[in-house]
Amino acid sequence: MDRGTERDGTATEHAATGRIPLAVVVVDRAGLVSHWSSGARRLFGATKEEAIGHPAVDLLPVSGALPEDDDISPYGPYGPYDDAGHDLETSLDGRLYYPAAGRARLTVPERDRVDVLWWAYPLVGPGPERLLVLGADVGRLQQEAAGEDPGFDRVAPAFALHTDFPGAEELASKLPEILPSMSVDESARIVGQILELGYPVLEFSQHDRVPVTPDWGVPRRVERRARRERAARAAAHGLPAPAEDPDDGEDLEYAAVRERLEFLNEVSGRIGTSLDLARTIVEVSKAVVPRFTDVAGTYLREQVVAGEGFPDGAPDTTTLWHRVALEHTDEPGRWDDVVPVGEAMPFPAHTPFFQCMTTGEPVLVPRITPEMGHAIASQFEKRDIRPLITGRSMLVVPLKARNVVLGFMILLRHPERAEFNDMDRVTGAELAARAGLVLDNARMYTYQESVAETLQDSMLPQIPRRMAGCDITTRYLPGTLLGRVGGDWFDSVKLPGARTALVVGDVMGHGLNSAAMMGQLRTAVQTMAALDLPPAQLLRNLDDLAQRLGDNYLATCLYVVYDPLAGELRLANAGHIPPVLVRADSGHGDLLDLPTGAPIGVGGVPFEEVRVRVEPGDRIVMCTDGLVELRGEDIGVRLAVLCASAAHPAASMDEACDMIIRALNPRDGRKDDVALLMARLNGIAPTDVAVHRLALDPAETGRARALVRERLRAWGLTRLAGTAELLVSELVTNALRHSRDRPVELRLVRGETLLCEVDDDGHELPTLLDTAPEDDAGRGLRVVSALARAWGASRTGTGKTVWFELTLPGR
Repeated sequence: MDRGTERDGTATEHAATGRIPLAVVVVDRAGLVSHWSSGARRLFGATKEEAIGHPAVDLLPVSGALPEDDDISPYGPYGPYDDAGHDLETSLDGRLYYPAAGRARLTVPERDRVDVLWWAYPLVGPGPERLLVLGADVGRLQQEAAGEDPGFDRVAPAFALHTDFPGAEELASKLPEILPSMSVDESARIVGQILELGYPVLEFSQHDRVPVTPDWGVPRRVERRARRERAARAAAHGLPAPAEDPDDGEDLEYAAVRERLEFLNEVSGRIGTSLDLARTIVEVSKAVVPRFTDVAGTYLREQVVAGEGFPDGAPDTTTLWHRVALEHTDEPGRWDDVVPVGEAMPFPAHTPFFQCMTTGEPVLVPRITPEMGHAIASQFEKRDIRPLITGRSMLVVPLKARNVVLGFMILLRHPERAEFNDMDRVTGAELAARAGLVLDNARMYTYQESVAETLQDSMLPQIPRRMAGCDITTRYLPGTLLGRVGGDWFDSVKLPGARTALVVGDVMGHGLNSAAMMGQLRTAVQTMAALDLPPAQLLRNLDDLAQRLGDNYLATCLYVVYDPLAGELRLANAGHIPPVLVRADSGHGDLLDLPTGAPIGVGGVPFEEVRVRVEPGDRIVMCTDGLVELRGEDIGVRLAVLCASAAHPAASMDEACDMIIRALNPRDGRKDDVALLMARLNGIAPTDVAVHRLALDPAETGRARALVRERLRAWGLTRLAGTAELLVSELVTNALRHSRDRPVELRLVRGETLLCEVDDDGHELPTLLDTAPEDDAGRGLRVVSALARAWGASRTGTGKTVWFELTLPGR
């Protein structure tokens, strides 16, 4: 209730603000009471049962007339609001369509006559017409202003009279529009508390034009402080304490409300300090112990704990609830063995927990009886929880978000502590609402992070650590300030002739769109690499593809083909940072001098290919610009650090990559993601390679089997001879059948696996076919697919290559 405001809205010189409880009544179109708050019961004397459904004119002050012996003349005349309006009886008969106010006297049982100020607000909007009536005891105002010069001529409740009051449901739906951070559920709870208790639950500036503008102070705290000081002085001089004010019980009620509001504000400040779900859970549990409760157990639905999407469907007796936190003031370890954190369980329908999670409403159990304790304990196998809960007061509050129950909290008080009451139920519900919102924010963030991480991981390949003639190690680091999804990628592709393609690329920008573009380009590179295109031609085709996809994105790309037999790198660059080549003999790392080229997507720019000789043991390091570019630092200096750190001796490839990351990682976090690929170029010794040319003669199939048998015996791989001969026979037979002019080439390579490749000048790739029992052809590739570790086929510039691999003994 606000007081001390002039008619023009400006504060008077002696303006003051007080907090007076309000009676809140809702009257329907027929003039019958449909809502009767506890404040109405105190002010008007009728219980809720006696009021609901009865005519409002029999229960409320309906006359605006005042007796001539007005004993509170310091307050001035209390005429209708703004000197225009109707008395309450006119309002009750449905002829009032705008806010009004007045003053009346009525007789209340056991209280004689009561002087009442009233305000009436038509509840306009969807649904049936209703009237909201607020009432306040003028006698309380007189007590509040005792000894003061009030200096005001109007008393107004803390509802803005210049704003049409839209009613409970309408107000609940409009509050989120006024306060974007508030959910509809939260506003509904706030409106419900105002209607029931007549106390404010929010504080706004007096300049805010909102339906609820509580700016109510508690003037009694001054008098209470003065009484406490008088009592202290009396005790110091050995005098009896002053008599207690008969309204101290009411003061305690105000203090309790204020204390709960302060508690909720304090809790709101302590929870939600981060978006980490686990940390938020702990914050919520610790925020209520011991001030509000002695034991707090937090349970969440399985999907929430797993970081999955929003839980589907209403919970039932099969829903698993995970105990994610338990905070208590008992001796350490007392609860740990009986109800350990991390346990998951369903809850039977007869328990208060099931009632809370299915209705979404708090459940209050003043004292847990032995019978209820036994019923609750029956779900805990081989553990007796009854000594921990029997005799305690319990409050179960739901943790909800967007009208879905994410979990609930079980709050218990020691038997010697005051039981939970209805005010605690309201406080617990508000606490749970705020905690549910914070938990849902953390859940959504965790879920989105999981989705982003899954998306990024699915787009980044699982590169084998060993390819033909080289070892590969990679690192991907998401941008710490811009989320986990970015456009950086790396890849390796197996090529014919025991060669390997190494790729590093970077789509400019961040987020899902960049990641999607990266996925398209990476797939295109893999496809074109399988065609064995020269590096410059591959980048040319990739640029053409980017032009067709659109001009919204640019990308840089470095494409390298390593030939371990020839000891050679073939490189082409599209606007990317050049790679570092660390020479094994000197131990120095240098940036390769490559034509820079233009980024993919620019269009119309030629790409050049460069050949570089390498020796066994050399290493090539390829990375994206997020590793070396840093605002405020010279890129030349950081490239020098990259070369030095790449050349630093390391015990392993993993340690070498980590050393590079440590040397270049900024202290304040990276804003860009990083892709790093390091390959040790081991080469393949000539003694580990056998190449044979086969004439276009069906008899060459037998010769091919003999060559394989002889070579494997020389390599000590006789255990593989039988399988290798069979599979080579199938591939050579197909090659001789489809080859036109050029001899068939058979190549055997001993490395981490036994690799067998068959080249011919046919361009049609072989495919697996469904064969019937009576078919004579089409079974060869099924045999290869069944017996080989891996197999495949790719086109080459002169035809195709079909290959298979066998696992070496002991590998």
